[in-house]
Amino acid sequence: MYDIIIIGAGPAGISAAIYGKSRGKSVLVLEKNRVGGLIRSVSTVTHYTAIVKEETGKTFAKRMEEQVFNIGVEIRYETVTDVTLRSEIKKVVTDKGSYETKTMILANGGSGRMLGIPGENLNGVRLNAPKDGPNYHGKTVYVIGGADGAIKEALYLAKTASKVVIVCVEDALSCIQEFKDKINTCNNIEIIPHSSLTAVYGNESIEELEFTDNKTGEKHIVKDKTCGVFVYAGIVPNTQMYGELKLDGGYIPVDNAMRTEISGVFAAGDICVKNIRQVATAVADGAIAGIQAASMC
Repeated sequence: MYDIIIIGAGPAGISAAIYGKSRGKSVLVLEKNRVGGLIRSVSTVTHYTAIVKEETGKTFAKRMEEQVFNIGVEIRYETVTDVTLRSEIKKVVTDKGSYETKTMILANGGSGRMLGIPGENLNGVRLNAPKDGPNYHGKTVYVIGGADGAIKEALYLAKTASKVVIVCVEDALSCIQEFKDKINTCNNIEIIPHSSLTAVYGNESIEELEFTDNKTGEKHIVKDKTCGVFVYAGIVPNTQMYGELKLDGGYIPVDNAMRTEISGVFAAGDICVKNIRQVATAVADGAIAGIQAASMC
């Protein structure tokens, strides 16, 4: 039995754990992979107050992990398989055990959205920029997406790839002006507007890419066995096991105190209905949820 159980160890979950623990509550964080969540996989962390120079997703996640370890927050690396939310005592079942709590914070964020196209699972598709980027030194890489996350990774990849092709479904990039200005200074970045990657062909790895113009429907085939494809097409909220909650477009509605419709159940971060999904907003959500959950215990 814990005062607070938090599902997810991204910025929202870790923030919630810090604030819950600071108020003298017993806190358990359940995480299926590593501390950091999606932020761990990004090449650089930007626009967050007081970040260190050349902050990467991995270094940011490592410092979060060290912080909760130093204050004695318990983290268990287990996969949550079932939850019971509507009873007075909440229950969480994992692949290794079961736990009970008075209050629960759902902070397990989202997963990268799949494109749902033929060949998406071939080798060389859906790569991770900081992990796989060095393997494409001097080669061509395709970045699928035109928002902030995609363009930040495209700028990172442009440092080593011979050419970066940004495939954007809209007429123009939807990223912030800072990234647009940086793109304009790179002579090895090309933008293909109002287009989509609609198929990847090959036996085990990429041999051909099919692009479709979203305005004309015209298809264009590119043959390149050495290229890599990095997909940044948004996220899908990890709410599949929260059938007891009413969802809005797959996301969890919360009030200003991060309370869900169920008493004693809070949600924080990217898993919530919200307009802005950034590290800063996730941390703020987690702080509020941690404080509010602690006050209920």
